[in-house]
Amino acid sequence: MNPRIINVIPENDYVLHVWFTNGEESRFDIKPYLNNGIFRELQDVSMFCSVKPFIGTIQWANGADLCPDTVYLDSIKI
Repeated sequence: MNPRIINVIPENDYVLHVWFTNGEESRFDIKPYLNNGIFRELQDVSMFCSVKPFIGTIQWANGADLCPDTVYLDSIKI
């Protein structure tokens, strides 16, 4: 099992700075998702910035969320 998300901060250009339970940090680019379903609403910067950690993953105010495994595996470690 991959580590879970414990903190997230939205950054410029639809990138998330993410902290994981194993102590790693990464950057996750949300842009590839912005034209799909509920993620379209995240094109509004205020909605994008509403992201919060939620039960090991991340969630936005509109209810959109991502699998923590996807975020971990598809992010760039820093």
